[in-house]
Amino acid sequence: MVAVTGIGVVSPHGDHHEAMFAALTRGESAIHEFTSDMPNAKPAAVASAAFQASDWFTPLQLAGVDRVSQIAVAAAAQAMTDAGATGVYEPARIGIYVGCGMGGGTSLEAGYASGLRSGRVPPLTIPAFMPNAPASHIAMRLQATGPVLTYSVACASSAVALGEAAKAIRHGEVDLAIAGGSEAVLVPGVVKAWQAMQTLSIFEPGQAASSCRPFAAERSGFALGEGAAFLMLESTERARARGARRYAELAGWGLSCDATHLTKPDAAGQQAAIRNALAVAGLSARDIGYCNAHGTATRIGDLVESEALHALWGDSIDALRVSSTKSMHGHLLGAAGALEAVVTVLALHHRQLPPNAFCATPDPACRLNLVREAGAAAPDLNAAISNSFAFGGTNAVLVFQRA
Repeated sequence: MVAVTGIGVVSPHGDHHEAMFAALTRGESAIHEFTSDMPNAKPAAVASAAFQASDWFTPLQLAGVDRVSQIAVAAAAQAMTDAGATGVYEPARIGIYVGCGMGGGTSLEAGYASGLRSGRVPPLTIPAFMPNAPASHIAMRLQATGPVLTYSVACASSAVALGEAAKAIRHGEVDLAIAGGSEAVLVPGVVKAWQAMQTLSIFEPGQAASSCRPFAAERSGFALGEGAAFLMLESTERARARGARRYAELAGWGLSCDATHLTKPDAAGQQAAIRNALAVAGLSARDIGYCNAHGTATRIGDLVESEALHALWGDSIDALRVSSTKSMHGHLLGAAGALEAVVTVLALHHRQLPPNAFCATPDPACRLNLVREAGAAAPDLNAAISNSFAFGGTNAVLVFQRA
């Protein structure tokens, strides 16, 4: 078995995982309004992470280090400390597995702007925005010399990273895996590009906080989020031997590809990923008590995900509690799977479920047993899944069990 022994986050709800989870279970939104001075810019709903780079880097160290790498280093280091794993394992036996969908958006946009304005692009633009920079900076900070890998699979990136890290632990390739994801693209150009796709939520002035409403009849899209989240993974045997706390077990992981459309999801592909994850875990659908849904609050996305869940759970669908916490922390793109895995782990650990917030009128076409109340107790919860479904058609599902 693969144990989760450490957690680290830099999230829209703060940089401590327990405080973040408490805010989510209370149903508190960190989503706010974003405006820019770009031509024809419209307000967007976003969820930014409160982060002070000076707490983690000196001014000299910050040269050429994009925000996406800064928050990744902070979250990974917190996970290492939380696990009590500093100095425990040989550096060559520590692996870094990171999901990042878009890389250093701040550096890339600043480089373009500088080039257009003055004809000069900062010389460190390339190493700052390359998608594997977060993983490399984590490795340097934590002196990990084992495999250092980056997965860029759109919104499934960090869920894929977690699954690959768990495989490496199970197969004995590494003794400790630092696995998760980071994303920081709340810059005018990227926000406007997502608005052009008509995937972001629509809201009245002052209503951004409640604008992301997964599975609601009146849903209109998601809020872009930023942040980083990492789990420390090691074998259950090693964790027990060193007396480490185990938050949960990462019991199963499943991948599939829709192979039908670049942006439109497919229920059959999602079913395959869930089925594969359950098979690895040796569990059936009826063993799962909670689903942290991908739930982006898009018209088609939520409906397709509900179809996939219905197909697998059948008459037992009402026994599956479902919520999408994107309603409160936004969609972290490449880091979404990791942050939502943290939420799922803590739901199991505390046997408490975060709500599917701001869903005043559930869409009757989805027909799910949504967690609509804050602080919902789940005294019998023993297993849960976290879904991540990406543009490009890749589906990644993680299964967690109580330790």
